[in-house]
Amino acid sequence: MSDAAAAAGQPFGRIELKALLLALGEPGTLVELAVLAGCLLLAWVVVRLIRGAEPPDDESIWFGRRIIDGVLFPILALALAFAAQVAVHATAQAAVFRLAVPMLISLAVIRLSVRVLGVTFPDVRWVRIVERSISWLAWLAVVLWVTGVLPILMDAMDDLHWKIGASRVSLRNIVEGTLTAGLVMVLALWISAAIEKRLLRGSGNTLSLRKMAANIVRVLLLVVGLLLAMSAVGIDLTALSVLGGAIGVGVGLGLQKIAANYVSGFVVLAERSLRIGDMVKVDGFEGRISDIRTRYTVIRALNGRESIVPNEMLITQRVENSSLADRLIALNSAVQVAYGTDIRALQPKLEAAMRAVPRVLEQPGPAVHLSEFAADGINLNLAFWIGDPENGQGNVRSDVNLAVLDLLAAEGVEIPFPQRVMHAPPGAAAAEPPAPGAPPPPPG
Repeated sequence: MSDAAAAAGQPFGRIELKALLLALGEPGTLVELAVLAGCLLLAWVVVRLIRGAEPPDDESIWFGRRIIDGVLFPILALALAFAAQVAVHATAQAAVFRLAVPMLISLAVIRLSVRVLGVTFPDVRWVRIVERSISWLAWLAVVLWVTGVLPILMDAMDDLHWKIGASRVSLRNIVEGTLTAGLVMVLALWISAAIEKRLLRGSGNTLSLRKMAANIVRVLLLVVGLLLAMSAVGIDLTALSVLGGAIGVGVGLGLQKIAANYVSGFVVLAERSLRIGDMVKVDGFEGRISDIRTRYTVIRALNGRESIVPNEMLITQRVENSSLADRLIALNSAVQVAYGTDIRALQPKLEAAMRAVPRVLEQPGPAVHLSEFAADGINLNLAFWIGDPENGQGNVRSDVNLAVLDLLAAEGVEIPFPQRVMHAPPGAAAAEPPAPGAPPPPPG
């Protein structure tokens, strides 16, 4: 291959390894290394200026935790190195850039895949395996390209072909289609993650609707990306009608539960009967809705336990939502006072004591009701309202009880103990024990 063809962007793998090694021994190699180092330094400085002095709070796809592990650095370095290759080629063979450009392409692909998968699927074990596989395949492709083995390997895979209907499919088509589909899926996940992050930014009553829109955008982008990848490989999309019918039968028979959960998830998000942040009770489990996915909903209890509830259960079963109309919740406690207590004078004092508790609302205000004349005393029902059920109910009830206990102690109001009355049989006298040292009574 001519030098002009190489400078125009022809595959570098077609350059023989021996000729490449001879070109690396030329005196101009040091100049090329210096130019390449300048390109890398310039790319680092530009990314550093764009990012700013402080790293982003979250793991940015463009910048990453550091400058060099994001996507922007290898892409910018690749653009600068390619421009330098074209400029240097006029006076030298640009052997260094024949190695550097494929390596930067591989680095950009690796960073793009790793960052997008890491952000889209955080804390998932199989993502690490995929990341390592992508890295090994990318660097192996660079080695095969530079040594000139890759074109020979691609021609050999093209010879392995077979016919599916009227279409001719080769091993090369399958490999290229898999790589293209993977790249398209990564780009679709990247775009959907960016859109979802922007839609879910902030809070408010429309959070559930924005979550539904983010899920719909992700599904549409993945479907469109898959169709584009299949079309790029050369697969006839009209043949998917048969596949679509088969998938429909499969959904109707074996995947109906999964399909029902997905549809139920969109119904829940659309009708807004359940929203992120609501306090709910489902199947005996009570907590706050922390996330609504397309297949399931995550409910987090106040003790830290999380329940994964299929969305179909939220549609078909009874769900108690404490935050549907408003976030106000009425709580109750009880106390018993002794008979003879001036209840009418005590009631406003108890209400004032409950109102002094920080989380107890002024409106609706607390109330004290005489609920029962019990065997040992008078039972009083203490009712009050709170507006932040996600912060717990037992703790505020305890604060109210302590405030009531302090008031009763300060007012001298008795909390009665259980009382029992003993009745002696008629004519029976209580026997008194003899005094110490006294003779026993005479026998009767």
